[in-house]
Amino acid sequence: MAASRGSLLRALAAAVAIAALAWVAGGQALLGRIDPALAVPLLAPPILLLAWFERDKPARARLQALFLFLLLLAAGQALLGLSLAGSVGLRQLLVVMLSGGVASLVADALVRWRPRFRLMLWATALLFAIGWFGAGHMLLAALYRPTLAPTNAPAATMITGLPLRWAGGGDIAAMIVEGANDDPALARLTATGPISLVDSIVDHAPPPRGALLLAHPRALAPQELVAIDGFVRGGGRAVIFADALSGWPARHPLGDPRNPPVTSLLTPLLDHWGVTLDAAPAQAGEALPVDVDGARLRLFSVGRLERLPATCRAYADRHAARCRIGQGEVWLVGDADLLFAPLWRPLVPGADHLRQADTMEWLSARLWPGAGRAALHPLWIRIRPN
Repeated sequence: MAASRGSLLRALAAAVAIAALAWVAGGQALLGRIDPALAVPLLAPPILLLAWFERDKPARARLQALFLFLLLLAAGQALLGLSLAGSVGLRQLLVVMLSGGVASLVADALVRWRPRFRLMLWATALLFAIGWFGAGHMLLAALYRPTLAPTNAPAATMITGLPLRWAGGGDIAAMIVEGANDDPALARLTATGPISLVDSIVDHAPPPRGALLLAHPRALAPQELVAIDGFVRGGGRAVIFADALSGWPARHPLGDPRNPPVTSLLTPLLDHWGVTLDAAPAQAGEALPVDVDGARLRLFSVGRLERLPATCRAYADRHAARCRIGQGEVWLVGDADLLFAPLWRPLVPGADHLRQADTMEWLSARLWPGAGRAALHPLWIRIRPN
């Protein structure tokens, strides 16, 4: 049985409505994404309306109209994903179709229910829409939640000049009362895998198969730089955030040594590797989204790696690079502000599907192989070159 023209138009209108809702209320426009899956929590209202208008038709015609709506929605989202992100997001479309099928069956049964009081029908429909909204977000949070480091993963060794531990500041008494009060970036990393925060890798060498994270450290002694170089050349893995102009909020007066370094102090090490980090441009006052090895990062006052050896591969207009140094591997990023929580954390705590960047997932995957993966990955709108 072919769908009537009226059913087709109503299905098309419902598909357009849910696409618009996903763009505005679902977070696609706000987050710079075109994920079809972000429409899932918003499916109930248009499906209920469509089911209501089709309620007096035979069962086959009703379900056909609802299925047509899902096909039109999937086709529209696939075209948007392909044009804006270069991917249709097949896994996400599958989630939309499956969850939409469940919602359609419930909505069809609901609108054909004949309670004694009509108010009961409207109240139940409202409860269904609200419950579906919450359940949809819970489902997406689980599907986008990245995996943790394997239980036997070695600790990642971290040296930083950023205020990631004792982040609350204040006097000694207040710090003792508050405890370590880790910054959200460090708290997220320690929840993902083992982290060893040290002042020196001479005294605290990374364990076998462990990675090294240098996040905008303070000035390191020559023996520290030699130890870092030796660790990498011997086959170690390292991630280095060397900020050309730190925008990290200072908690202490200007010039106080407790503040993060204003600029990178790793120049001797980078020079030894044949890398030159240029100064950051004039402060733009806003985050710079970049794509690095399939992940979206948001940088701030980022420097450019102007000189790189032949063993390096540059990303994001030389704002990041992956280099072979001896037998080891180093990821270089000309920014450390990307760890600042407002640049990466989800809009709602715990809602990994509403994150603003892949920063912590990308970093986790490089510190602990096997970490940072998820069933679904954000479908970011491609960055247009300037």
